[in-house]
Amino acid sequence: MNDGTFRAVIMCQSINFDLMSPEEQEAIEYSYQGFLNSLYFDIQVFVRSQHVDLRPYLQKMDKIRSQHDNMLLALLMEDYIQFMDAVSHQANIMDKKFYIIIDFHTTMSTQKAVESSKGFLSTIMGKKEQHVVVNEADLVAAKTELKNRIQTVMSGLQQCQVNSAPLNTEELIELYYDAYNPDTATRQRMRNFDELTSVVVTKGEGRAPQANLDREIT
Repeated sequence: MNDGTFRAVIMCQSINFDLMSPEEQEAIEYSYQGFLNSLYFDIQVFVRSQHVDLRPYLQKMDKIRSQHDNMLLALLMEDYIQFMDAVSHQANIMDKKFYIIIDFHTTMSTQKAVESSKGFLSTIMGKKEQHVVVNEADLVAAKTELKNRIQTVMSGLQQCQVNSAPLNTEELIELYYDAYNPDTATRQRMRNFDELTSVVVTKGEGRAPQANLDREIT
């Protein structure tokens, strides 16, 4: 960031909480409470609602219908396309996505924040704004700590039955584009959650090998 701080964004998959039993809902709430209490850093929960444009989907379905050999299925698909087209004009179909933003502040970032504020004042007075420069050692340390925090958040969410995955550079660009261009971004959808991959550390089966105890008793 311009103030020398660092950010990571995690995309979260929603769960159908209303269809769970009261016992399951209580377990999820306790798990989420434990997750929040285990955090040693700040997080931001970001929920974004976006209008869904069904035109590309309907065009694809119409192309499949025109190439279908079965006349009965083609007629059924035509009725379905007409129904979905009418729904899209009468109802405002929205799609929600959920994100968690993780930040990392260092002593260096605090100093950079002061320098950045000075640079902002100098810009107002007609001077050129100063840019934040991060050396390689600080960048590596920040990436390492962010990875640890990402793993902590993902593990905590997994206890709440919420799957998650960190966004890479391309996916962050798509998120920024969608946020700043809501009118033109309805057709440029971010990739599906199932396509996001991330390594999650889980407890394996059995016991871990202990070489110091593997000896014969005589």
